[in-house]
Formats: sequence, structure tokens, C-alpha cells
Amino acid sequence: MTVTALRPAEVDPLGPLSGGVWRGPGVRVRRRSGPPTERSGALHTPRFRAIRRDGTLTVEHDLTPDELSDTLAVLLTEQLDGILLGQQDFESVFTGVVRTTVPGGLAAWTRFYRNSLGLLESGRSSFAAVHQRAAELVTGPWLLDLGSCFGFFPLRMSRLGHEVTATDLSAPTTDLLARVSARLERPLRTVACDAARVPRPDGAADTVTALHLLEHLDPGTGDAVLFEAVRLARRRVVVAVPFEQEPQACYGHVRTFDLAILRELGARCTGMRANVFEYHGGWLVLDRV
Repeated sequence: MTVTALRPAEVDPLGPLSGGVWRGPGVRVRRRSGPPTERSGALHTPRFRAIRRDGTLTVEHDLTPDELSDTLAVLLTEQLDGILLGQQDFESVFTGVVRTTVPGGLAAWTRFYRNSLGLLESGRSSFAAVHQRAAELVTGPWLLDLGSCFGFFPLRMSRLGHEVTATDLSAPTTDLLARVSARLERPLRTVACDAARVPRPDGAADTVTALHLLEHLDPGTGDAVLFEAVRLARRRVVVAVPFEQEPQACYGHVRTFDLAILRELGARCTGMRANVFEYHGGWLVLDRV
């Protein structure tokens, strides 16, 4: 199962805790130290206890610092399916689990990043193959990544010596990435902006990447982002999307793709030569003619 990274646009990843409890919109999360307390009406799973009362979802978990990584997305989907009502619940619980597992906001996220990058760069994550293929497709030293979210791919490319700019619509997310990148000694630039309107000049980067971004956007917005990527790229645009039967709403997906749709998108990008293929999902690579 290939899972995109969480896109935490509605929650503050560094927001305060109170009494060991993380609170988001309609959500409370805390880490338990002993066995779960049985409560009528609660959902009990191997790692969570969750109950929704009076409009508030309360989640208890027993995850350890070593278990904090982007694979938490899979765990939440598998064990809390049916009680998480959409992307906002998903994002809030995800953030709450991270924040209540390690003391200190930046310390918790730094542990999360180190664990996630370790899995991705060692090939042990389900998403590792996507990042590895994308890295192979990047050409030139200057890279601009659209919709970076946590920024695992930009951090990977920074480690490989590229000059990287990571962008995301969420200012709290880009701020978190900037802080963590300094701690990890993987320098990069961050820009909080709409992926369809990036405040950079034409040809700002050798390669522009949009990895598992377009499935979050309606077709019109997705087209605008793709054309913006073409504007920004001196040499190449790399697009990756998942192939799903139905959009996974908990991750914020709103559309699906196949090879025919990717070919049609490529044909509309004038001045670019398109290559479409399948590898752990779909790929559209555009090279400037």
C-alpha cells in the first residue's frame, strides 16, 4: 500500500499541550501509560482507544518514540477507520499522536522526521520506491518542489547536494520544515504559497517536482499547478500520482488518475516532450524541447 504523506494544512504542528493532552478542532489526543480503560461505546484497537461524545473525538494511544514516522498514516487508516470523519480528524489525530509521544514540540517532530527519513532512505518505507525514482529523474543542481508537505523529498535531495526550494500552502508546515531542516543539517529554502502561483521567476529551477500532489486538487486547479510547474522549470518537470480505484478521502484525495489521463495532461503542455509510465503509481515527466 503506497500512502502519501500527511498534509497538515488545518492544524498547528507546534501548538501547545495542556496537561499532556493535545487539542485540535474537535479532537483530543493523549498517550496512555498503562492498559486501556474499557468504556462503553469506545472503539478499541491494538494501539488506540477512541470515542466521540458531544462533538469531540478523544483518542488514546500507546505509541513509543521509536514508532513515530510517516507510517503512522497507515496505522491510523487501518485501526481508526470509521471513526475519523475526514481529513481534518485525520490530521488532528496524526499531529496529536506525534506531539504526545515525545516531550517538546520541535523535539517530537525532529524524532518523527529522523525516523521517517531513515525508513524512506533505507528503502523500508512503502513510499521509498517513489522517492528513489523521483531522485533518479531530477536533473540539474536546482530543484523546486511543489506541495512539499513535510518535505521528506526536499530533505533527501538537500542531503544529495542539490539546491532545494520546498513550497507548501501551509505556513505552519513550511515553518516546521525550515526548523527541522536546520536541526538535521539539511539546508533548504521554504516558501509558503499556492502551488499554482509560486513567487519565483520563469525558469527558476532546473527541475520542478510535484509528487503525489495532483490527487489533492480538482482538475482545474491541478491543470493550473501543472502549467505553473512548466513555467518554473528550465529543463524538466516530474509528476507522480497514485493509482487508486477511488480517491482516499482521509488523505484529502479528490480525484484518480490512470495512464490515459496522464498522457492527456502531457499533451496539453506546449513546448514540452512528455513521457508517461507506471511505477508504484503513475508518472508524467516533461522535458523542455
